Parts: sequence; structure tokens; C-alpha cells
Amino acid sequence: MNTMSLPQRATDGAAAPAQRSARRPQSTVRWRAAVLLPFILLTGCASLSADSGYGEVAELTSKRLGQPVQFQRVADQTAQIQGLLAQPLTADTAVQLALLNNSGLKATLAELGIAEAELVQAGRLRNPSFSFGRVSGGGEAEIDRSVMFDLAGLLTMPQRRRMEQHRFEQTRYSVASRALQLASDTRIAYFTAVAAIQSQEFAEQVALAAQASGQLAERMAKAGNWSRLDQARETAFQHEATSQLLRARHEALASREALLRLLGMGSNDTTVLLPARLPEMPQQALAMRDAEAQALASRLDVLAARAASAASAQALGLSQTTSFVNVFELGYADKRSRGTPREKGYEVSLELPLFDWGTARRAGAQASYMQSVYHAADVALQARSQVRVAYSAYQSQYEIARNYQDHVVPLRKQIADEVLLRYNGMLASVFELLSDAREQLAAVNGAINSQRDFWIAETSLQAAIHGGSNENRSQP
Repeated sequence: MNTMSLPQRATDGAAAPAQRSARRPQSTVRWRAAVLLPFILLTGCASLSADSGYGEVAELTSKRLGQPVQFQRVADQTAQIQGLLAQPLTADTAVQLALLNNSGLKATLAELGIAEAELVQAGRLRNPSFSFGRVSGGGEAEIDRSVMFDLAGLLTMPQRRRMEQHRFEQTRYSVASRALQLASDTRIAYFTAVAAIQSQEFAEQVALAAQASGQLAERMAKAGNWSRLDQARETAFQHEATSQLLRARHEALASREALLRLLGMGSNDTTVLLPARLPEMPQQALAMRDAEAQALASRLDVLAARAASAASAQALGLSQTTSFVNVFELGYADKRSRGTPREKGYEVSLELPLFDWGTARRAGAQASYMQSVYHAADVALQARSQVRVAYSAYQSQYEIARNYQDHVVPLRKQIADEVLLRYNGMLASVFELLSDAREQLAAVNGAINSQRDFWIAETSLQAAIHGGSNENRSQP
């Protein structure tokens, strides 16, 4: 970097010593005040906030979750966590516990402090530089002193602050989006874990029925009242039911562990109580005619992409402003020599653009800006598509779950009652009764899975509208 110093000295040699001594303090104070006042005024308001933006992120998250959200930076949250664990968890309390206790989210929240520090730093000037020199020889001594301020930084401070403000806004949206993603993951893990508990219970009933059927078939085969083919069928079903029970037990354990990880709880923690049944389905499905418009207005990754584009636009303007000259310093200069009057004035340091005309910086800033524009357009396109897919999945899963609840399970119960009547009238065998019981249990298990899939689809729809998408994770 080449710099050029343009000193200007104002001497008081023509004035009388008494006049110099009378004027020097007043003129010096005025000069220094004129130089320092703009810097003091522009940097005095740059300070860190009390909560680093936690409250704003909590408000963004709360509006989209429909429940109060509070982010605490203190480590001791034992009382609040124990209060949530005192009763069996609901989906909402599980989300609240995850937002309080998940270590990954706490690490993400620290990004707010980093972004705010960069915003405040953009509102502060680079520290002034002080230079001091003393040259002596031949009985003479000369002392030079100067204080230099970054005038280019002062002139570009508003642009840099606006740019960092957009970046801080982008960080708030990004952090809130991750909080919503954690909430969505927690709800999905919660419904999966509760459904696994129900599935394990019915798998145990199926296994018991298969065991009874197998034992009866073995005794009848020994008595000569049952063929070897029929006995083999019942025995095979018994082993299949045992395998299904083992699988159901593993899925119940794995789904509970997945939920515990999101809640920030230990794997051996037995204080997390889950209900035995999934919540009841609503009487009617949501009718959302403007889901895409809601997503574009509310979805946090869309808002974050827009903020990133605005920050890139500010960065582009700053690059165009400073690409030609980005070093411009102004300062106060003072010189004293033995036997000569004191000299004072100002000094300007200016970069000479001989080798670097800033074309590469301008081209890079332009490319970054266009990248952010295209990224924002792609995020909006993906958001609209994901909302359409999520809403279709929501409607489909609602109809499937309703079909099981309103038709399949009642019909299976009706068939079971008829078979039981026939068995009591000695018109049906015990194996027909056991076979029908197995089919009824399978229908109930299908109803459990469909109800679980509905709640997962509902969670994914809300995530697609407000904060992200779970379209590729709608199944456990």
C-alpha cells in the first residue's frame, strides 16, 4: 500500500511570545475538539444489549409455535425442568423442555452474541494511532508527534452498520429457525415414541394369542384331530409374532432414546414419563387455502434469505465506495525543535491506487450479491413446493387415520363379535376365533400407525409453513 502524507504546519513565529502563549492553549483545544467531536458522537451509541437478542428470537419462535418460549442463558434451570417432568409429557411440554435443555440449541444461541458483537464493532472506529519521533544532532533536537484517525472508517461507518444490521437480522432468523426445527423434531420424536409404546403393547397381545394358538394346535395334532399342515401354519405364525414383538420392543427403546437426546436428558433417565396413548385426532382437518402465501410471509428461512440478500447489497455498495480508496486518515500533528517556535497542524494519509484499482473486490462483491439473490429465489421456490407436498401429506394421512378409526377398526370388532357368537354356538372352531383376534389386533396396530403418521404430517406441515421442512422425515 502506498501512502502520501500531506502535512500543513502553522507557525507563530511572527507573533510576540506573550501573544503566542495567550493564544496557543485556546487554539489547540479548539483544534482537538473539532477533530475528536465527530468520532465521539458517532461511536458513543455503539454498545452491547442486555440479552444479545434472546428476547426477539423467543418472540419469533413463540409466534410460530403458538406457545410461550423462554430462552435462558443461566445454566441452572433445575426447578423449571423438574416441574415439566412431574407429569407425563405432552407434545407441547416436550417441546418446552427441549428448548430449555438441548445443548445443541444453547450452542446455536451463542451465535447471537457473536453477531451482535460484530454489529457493535461496526459502529466503532478503529483506535487512533499515535506516533512520536525525536531526532537530534549537532546540538539540535527535533520532536514530532501526531495522532491519526481513520477518516475512511468514519465516512463508511453508516454503510458498515447497515450491512452488519442485516447480518444480525439474518442470524436472528437463522437461530429462530433452528429452534423451530428442534421443536418440530421433538414433536415427531414424541409421537413416534408414544406410538411405539402402543405398538409394543399390541405386539405383546398378538404374541400371547399366537402362543396359545400354537400350544392348542400341538395338543390337537398329538390327539390326531389336526393335520401337520395346519399345525405348521400356527407354529410359523407363533414365531413371526415373537419376531414382531422383539422388533416392537427395540423400536420402543430406540424411539424413546431419540426423544431423550432431543430433550437433553440422559439415556438412563427414568423421570421422563410418556402417556400410554396418542392424543385424539381433530374432528376436521385444517383447511388452508393460502398456505403458500403464509409460508412466504412467515417462514424463517425465507426471511433469513431476504436479510442475507439485503446484507449483500449493502456489502456491494461498501465495496464500490471503498474499492478505489480504502485508506484515508486524518490527524493532528505537532512539531517542536530546539530554538525554534512550536509548529502544529494536521496530517492526511491517503492511499494511492497505483497497483490495485479495486476491480477484483467489486467483481467479488457483485458475484456475492447475485448469489444471495438467486439463493433467496431458490429458497422461496423450495418453500412453496414443500408446503404443497406437506399439505397433501397432511390431508392424506388424516383421511387414512379417519378411515381406520371410523371404518376398519369398528368393522373388525363387529366381525370378532360375530365369530365369538358362532364359537359359543359351536359353529366356529377355536382357531377361527384366534385367527380373527389376530386380524383385529393387526387392524388396531394399523390404526395406531396411521394416527402417528397423521400427527407427524401435521407437525411437518407447520414446520413447512413457519420454519423449515420435515418432508423427508415424515416417517420414523
